[in-house]
Amino acid sequence: MDAQALIEANNEKRKLLTEENLKWYEDMLIYIRLSYDKSEQETEEVLTEILDHLLEAQEDGKTIEDVFGSDPKAYANEIIGELPKMITKKRTSFFAMCVFYFIGTVALFNAIVDFVIHYGFDKGELVKEYYLGTQITKLVVSIPVSFLLLGAVIYYLRWACFRNINKIKEFFILWVFGIFSVGIFMLILYITPDFGVKFEWSAYYSLIAGVVLNLIGRWIYKRL
Repeated sequence: MDAQALIEANNEKRKLLTEENLKWYEDMLIYIRLSYDKSEQETEEVLTEILDHLLEAQEDGKTIEDVFGSDPKAYANEIIGELPKMITKKRTSFFAMCVFYFIGTVALFNAIVDFVIHYGFDKGELVKEYYLGTQITKLVVSIPVSFLLLGAVIYYLRWACFRNINKIKEFFILWVFGIFSVGIFMLILYITPDFGVKFEWSAYYSLIAGVVLNLIGRWIYKRL
């Protein structure tokens, strides 16, 4: 089976796990999947094998420690170390997919906000003036910043695996990070000066561009 089919089968099989085993396995799944430089196919095959072993152990009345040991993080790191890395061509495609998704999502978000303000509150204009140099600068700066923020999220999610974190504390951490992330992008928008050729751009163009860019990102993902 390909990676997508394995993921779908995995989602169904997980429903058979007990609450305790499900918590352990989902932490294992998140921790391993977020090793994003590894082959997706090999990763999903290994996760399926782990799930099958866990289901067999559950049927035999064995505990997780009996089969996988008492240090799940060390076990996960051992597995990750044996997984083959994503080949360079796929890494490039993965990067391109993320860029297309990011720009497409931003375009869709801006279009939706403009439509809501214009049609919902009868304010704002659907056609606005922009400066080409300004927009290119914002884009060039925003992409690496987005990857850094994404890396921080991945680091936190992997760190949180196999830990019993208070939900209120976790919500507060994510809330602060969300405010911080929005603040960074607002700062980029605020400090970037207007320069370059002036042009007009409609919210409808943003909507179309957003849909097309997301479809391209989806197409790249299918080819990974």
